[in-house]
Amino acid sequence: MEDTFQQLKEYFDEINNYVNLGALVYWNMSTIMPSDAAELWGNTSAFLSGKVHEILTSDKVGKLLGALEANKDKLNEVDLRMYELLNKDYTESKRYSKEFEMEFALTCAEGTTAWQKAKNADDFNIFKPVLQKLIDLTKQKIEIRGYKENKYDALLDLYESGLTVKKLDKVFAELRDGIMEILTKIQACTPIKDALSGKTYPADIQAKLCDEIVDCMGFDRKRGVIAESEHPFTLNMENKDVRITNHYYENDVRSALYSAIHECGHALYEQDIPDKFKAKGPVFSAACMSIHESQSRYYENLICKSKAFAHYLYPIVNKYFDISDITEDAFYKSLNIVTPSLVRTEADELTYSIHVIIRYEIEKMIFNDMVTVDELPQVWNQKYEEYLGVKVPNDKEGVLQDMHWSDASFGYFPSYALGNLYGAQMLHTMKKDIPNLDKELAQGNLAIVHNWLNEHVHKYANMYDAGDLIKKITGEELNAKYFLDYLDEKFSSIYGYKR
Repeated sequence: MEDTFQQLKEYFDEINNYVNLGALVYWNMSTIMPSDAAELWGNTSAFLSGKVHEILTSDKVGKLLGALEANKDKLNEVDLRMYELLNKDYTESKRYSKEFEMEFALTCAEGTTAWQKAKNADDFNIFKPVLQKLIDLTKQKIEIRGYKENKYDALLDLYESGLTVKKLDKVFAELRDGIMEILTKIQACTPIKDALSGKTYPADIQAKLCDEIVDCMGFDRKRGVIAESEHPFTLNMENKDVRITNHYYENDVRSALYSAIHECGHALYEQDIPDKFKAKGPVFSAACMSIHESQSRYYENLICKSKAFAHYLYPIVNKYFDISDITEDAFYKSLNIVTPSLVRTEADELTYSIHVIIRYEIEKMIFNDMVTVDELPQVWNQKYEEYLGVKVPNDKEGVLQDMHWSDASFGYFPSYALGNLYGAQMLHTMKKDIPNLDKELAQGNLAIVHNWLNEHVHKYANMYDAGDLIKKITGEELNAKYFLDYLDEKFSSIYGYKR
């Protein structure tokens, strides 16, 4: 078995080289690439994807998996998990040809460039042809991959193993109904004045503010950098190179600040993955995307929009921008105003999950052949008016606002809302472990949060699926009740309605 593991390590090292190069290509295309170089780097991305597929589906890997299969009863917990994850990747990749994977990667690269142009021009027609191709390729992938009940199940499983539409519909129905009930109560209250609006916040100074806060969170500058992109994201080349991006709007300091906090939540998770798992391939990564989003949403909302942390944050923001005309209470409430809005990334904490549910419902329609690409803007606009009561004035703030469809990340959006639910369960447990949490946050002690999350989430890397991990952390399965109770308690205090 020692020889088998040594050969696997050589395999992991080889494939990781190509994966990391692919990540660098994506970083380049999303940040500093000249617009005329899109075809060049798209071809490079496709080439690297083909090499990864070639290695992953090789006879060598198949034989090594066979050796592990024959000795499964002798494997320890880590090695067994490695085998299970690798075997799933191998079996999945074997279903597709190298040519299909390369075409998919090339189209994703084309999609990213087309989406950026379409959003900047506020013209869905620029993006529509490549989006159609991405949907068609994804539908092919679904048919090749197979599904039991709903075609969309095949996409959900890519991001959270075993998750199905049947399960998720039930969870999202409870979440949606609970949020809408709270929203109705808030809308009957006196509106809160946005004390932070109507000011100008220069982008270069915003960047300095964001730097101070991510440093407070524990972002390791020796293993991470921050750049600017159209849509904030996090990218990792293992735990030694984790990169985040941000986008600045000079009329609103909250956008970049909380995007930085969100992406740093992702980055801390990646930076904390223990080196001891490096030789274990797919174990040497974060768990599924809903757990990943639980970390980013955790910092963004549960921690950094809390009243306790707002006490610490207020003088820091005032140091960079003169907000001395605003009281600390008005500052806190301005961070937590509930107003149904157009853009997911700018949405308030309460209605954010509704934005996700809208995308989930549209994606189900797309892959069950209930809507065409031509109809997407109209369907998008209708759902926003139905759920949030807002009218979409243009595609830039509507169907083009997210980058996820441009790289075929269909099935990803539910991870955000699930992350909210997992995060609230974690917070409930954290408060039992750290009774004086609010006092620590009021002093800016985010290290205590980082250490707890590292001990309960990050150190396990990809040893457990989401359902098993949340049960290990909290002793319970996924439960929307904690998030809804948290929202009701928080916003009843802010708006003064009776629970």
